[in-house]
Amino acid sequence: MIDNIAPKKPWTPADAEELYAMKSWNAGFFGVNDKGHAAVRPIPGSDLEIDITEVVEAAIKEGCTFPLIVRFQDIISARVRRLNQTFRETIAEAGYAGEYRTIYPIKVNQLHEVVAEVMDAGKEFKLGLECGSRAELMATLALIGDDILMLCNGVKDHSMLTLMLNAQQLGQQVLPVIEKFSEFEQLMVLADQREQPRDTPVESPRKAPRMGVRLKLSSRGSGRWFESGGSGSKFGLTVPELVQLVHELEKRSSPDSLELLHFHLGSQIADTQALRSAVREIAQFYADLHLRGVKVQYLDVGGGLGVNYGGNYSGAHGPGGSGSHGGEYEEMESTINYGLREYANVIVYTVKEICEQRGVPMPTLLSESGRAITAHHSILVVPVIGVHQPDNPPKCAAPADPAPVVLRMEAALKEAKAVRSRGLLMEVIHDAQDARMEAGQLSRLGYLDMESLAYVESQYWNICRKVLRKFTALHLNPAPAEQIELETQLTDLYLCDFSVFQSILDHWAIGQVFPVMPLDRLDEEPTRRGQVVDLTCDSDGKIDQYVSSHANKSWLPLHEYQHDKPYYLGVFLVGAYQEILGDAHNLLGPVGEAHIYASADEPGNFWIEETIKAISIKDMLSQVQYVPSDLDRRMTELIRRKIETGVVKPAEGMRILNNYTKRLEDSTYCDTDKI
Repeated sequence: MIDNIAPKKPWTPADAEELYAMKSWNAGFFGVNDKGHAAVRPIPGSDLEIDITEVVEAAIKEGCTFPLIVRFQDIISARVRRLNQTFRETIAEAGYAGEYRTIYPIKVNQLHEVVAEVMDAGKEFKLGLECGSRAELMATLALIGDDILMLCNGVKDHSMLTLMLNAQQLGQQVLPVIEKFSEFEQLMVLADQREQPRDTPVESPRKAPRMGVRLKLSSRGSGRWFESGGSGSKFGLTVPELVQLVHELEKRSSPDSLELLHFHLGSQIADTQALRSAVREIAQFYADLHLRGVKVQYLDVGGGLGVNYGGNYSGAHGPGGSGSHGGEYEEMESTINYGLREYANVIVYTVKEICEQRGVPMPTLLSESGRAITAHHSILVVPVIGVHQPDNPPKCAAPADPAPVVLRMEAALKEAKAVRSRGLLMEVIHDAQDARMEAGQLSRLGYLDMESLAYVESQYWNICRKVLRKFTALHLNPAPAEQIELETQLTDLYLCDFSVFQSILDHWAIGQVFPVMPLDRLDEEPTRRGQVVDLTCDSDGKIDQYVSSHANKSWLPLHEYQHDKPYYLGVFLVGAYQEILGDAHNLLGPVGEAHIYASADEPGNFWIEETIKAISIKDMLSQVQYVPSDLDRRMTELIRRKIETGVVKPAEGMRILNNYTKRLEDSTYCDTDKI
């Protein structure tokens, strides 16, 4: 329980925005409206506002089930425009004699609806795509025309390279980005096996196809993905390998086949110092190549344009930290210390400076900014289906003949009611902890009955609640370890209808912090400390780091749960990577979706463009080699045997069988309407 000691001003939606630190992560899109509901303004420069609760209710009427992904497609368009317009403004201010083009790496979110929205928003900016596998290549080749630049990263076998060469033959702007020297060698072999144009002299050297090169720079990134750069990175050519590749192209009289230089510092660059160093380094290589006669056209600074997920930037670097998911380090990993304008300035001005110093033309700048484009548009909506409150145990009657340990706990409770100083409060909680431990030992040895143990437990939690209330009233800074431990012990567990492993895998895997908050009742002050736990049987199936204005990020301020009213939580900024990385723990599969567009002409200022059903139990079982028809046959035979042996009557047996068959069509999650 979050206890309020002193009278406070009436709670307002603005207080909720501050409590959940919305300005640190909303990028101008999200807020709280006058109804106390979370709301979105998906179109920058417009007052058009959409109540997220109304969207959820409309989606449920359309047949959607929980958990639910809500996509605000206009935010994708807004992010694409903001990114490109910022670079255009920076280029104009700097007098940069080149242009900028965004490359969307589809690995961030391969959903066709998302990719199509990105491409549509990017038409006027000549936005390109990036793929990193054969499946992604197959998906994107059919989407691009002759005017869309497509970069091909990742490990490339002969079939992938052949597809790329075929695309170039058709006139598509497809560039294989060489990341291992063996890929270059294989590409040359495949190119040489193709027929030469009829007018090519027999003695002429074979021409090389168009390509790019990823380099291993000495500069390294900052933050969690710092190993993506530097000499120890997984992909990229070393400088000697680049020189060897250029020699081979010159032998073929094809130096201009090398059209692009690329580096990558990681998925989320925490600060711009590392970026500036890497841009300077690759710009020098670009200049060296131009002065040598290799007319590289594109300079690709890779991904890493960061997204503020709501943490407080601490300036730490490299892996470290302690506690759950690394504590302060992970909080830093979830934020950045720069804005979009600074990011663009670092790239544009640094490349301009090097090019002017070296007397070479300024290249077309590329960045693979997938996270920054897609993260904000998607919200995971999960309903609370139950709450466990450790500070509200069932009342237990005092034993008629109390044991000494029971009397000790009662004495501690009496002290907890009377004392107020820090030292005495600490002494009381220590006494209560000792008595609780002793009671457990006596019970295991058979010297304390179950009723007495239950009474001791009940009184212990009463003591904890009272002591924590008084600690809080003292406003101690820093809070003593006993207070922090009590806050953890007295945190409610809000059971929600979702799976961490399916929908926010990065939180479990790498400690990524995602903003979480209620979608309504935000005009009421939340009075409970809560921790969100999921449906899985795994103890790691929980969210244990939160974005809020409270110093203790291990719990989230939430409202008292009312069993007769729905209570929805929103997990924000899940549009990048999460759905693609999802794991089927406990066979909890992909969730349903609602795709939303803003419109002032529609009720509520929105319309639902499409809904996608969650995967069914039948389809989920098929993925792990349980054939539904075989399961149905086996269950039918089982029911028949039970009817024949008289275990159940025929009508009852058929009811059980029909229920089993019907459930195969359900989603893998809870049916919250019937709980």
